Amino acid sequence: MRRWDFVAAYLQGELQEGEVVYCHAPPGYATIGADGRPRICRVEKPIYGMAQAGRRWQRTLFSWLLEYGFTQSYSDPCVFTLRSPTSDEQLILGCYVDDLFVLHRDSSAGSLYASFTDALSTRWNVEDEGPVSDLLNVEIHRAAHHVTFSQASYIQHMVETFLPGG
Repeated sequence: MRRWDFVAAYLQGELQEGEVVYCHAPPGYATIGADGRPRICRVEKPIYGMAQAGRRWQRTLFSWLLEYGFTQSYSDPCVFTLRSPTSDEQLILGCYVDDLFVLHRDSSAGSLYASFTDALSTRWNVEDEGPVSDLLNVEIHRAAHHVTFSQASYIQHMVETFLPGG
């Protein structure tokens, strides 16, 4: 499993068709027009701090994943799967805010994973952060033929926080 980070994710989102959002002028810009009325700005793309920014980012990403051919999970809408039509390859994606976790077996040239990550980095400004070592307070340890999950660090943190000296 590898982690991909979307750089400035909220800025890569899109407003919905017909959606109009206004905001106050940023610091350094005139806030009063020549006519004495306050100036406001029309927002062209979602920006950090905008209430809808996270949801607009999510809709933009999810739409792209579905167009690419992924199937969205019914039980968790942030999980997607893609099966190769010509082999037994499969990708499983987990989306968490601006991170994408990609579970795959084969990363060789021409694999489903390689094709997807090429398309991903062509469409989005992303960074491959490498193999996942932790996910939502779960540590992931890999060995030759197995994977171990642990929450030892999280449990230790909880003990130190809620049972000082315990």
